Amino acid sequence: MSNQKNRERIRWIFVISVWTFFLAIALSFVTHYFLNQLQSIVLSFLILLLVVLLGIIFDLIGTAAAAADIGPLNAKAARRVDGARCGVSLVKNAEKVATFCNDVGGDISGIISGTLVTVIVLKLVVALSYDQVEFYIAILLTALIAALTVGGKAWGKIIAINYSTEVIMLVGLLITKLQRPLNWFHRGGVNQR
Repeated sequence: MSNQKNRERIRWIFVISVWTFFLAIALSFVTHYFLNQLQSIVLSFLILLLVVLLGIIFDLIGTAAAAADIGPLNAKAARRVDGARCGVSLVKNAEKVATFCNDVGGDISGIISGTLVTVIVLKLVVALSYDQVEFYIAILLTALIAALTVGGKAWGKIIAINYSTEVIMLVGLLITKLQRPLNWFHRGGVNQR
């Protein structure tokens, strides 16, 4: 049984690594494309802030899945509360959920936000046409995004740990609502209510 679990873990690590590679390519391409098409620096900043926010949200969800107590979720699932069965599944698979959310979602958004900072700095340098300013803008913007990311994730972890059941219920409800019309995640007997 232990060897089978180890093989499953190795397979999961391989699959998530390959998936992350292609997801990072796709997301980098899309964000670069949109940023290069946008002339507005304000809209570029909004896209950057959205990417940072997504990283914070993914980190919050991954932490909540790892911290959640399955007991209250099982009780809600027994009463057929919408999203509770999905929440139970998220907690039972906390290792995978945390890997996907914290590492894939969180780290990819961190990498993409760093790249977006570079693109925005180049736009600002062209708009301001001062070579010396580039150095200071790059440092300031990188520091600002790093502070927002770290501060946001710290705040998210506090919420995730103190309100893990509520976070997982909300995520379970959201997945359940999206799953119904789009028929997502219908594998085996995992029909969520």
